[in-house]
Amino acid sequence: MSKTKRYDKEFKVMLVELMLSGHIAEDLGKEYGVHPVSIRGWKRSYLSNKESFTGSGTPSLTPEEKEIRELKRRLRDAEMERDILKKAVSIFSKNDRKSTGL
Repeated sequence: MSKTKRYDKEFKVMLVELMLSGHIAEDLGKEYGVHPVSIRGWKRSYLSNKESFTGSGTPSLTPEEKEIRELKRRLRDAEMERDILKKAVSIFSKNDRKSTGL
């Protein structure tokens, strides 16, 4: 069982905004039961991209990033299929040469 706590986007944004308004991460951590390092990481993420929290801790992707991820996956699969076929052709051509006596 995982001991990792998950916080929703609103909670993370609230703590980040409290920190931006002058509160200290350690004080917020004690008050809300969150490690200060997590709060600082959320702040960095928030400042770089305000839509960075999805609630599960995973950054949300733009449609373009999703398409790139999907295309990379498809390319990886196609390259793996190609490599398998190359090996199969190599194996069968060796067997053909042996059976014809070359």
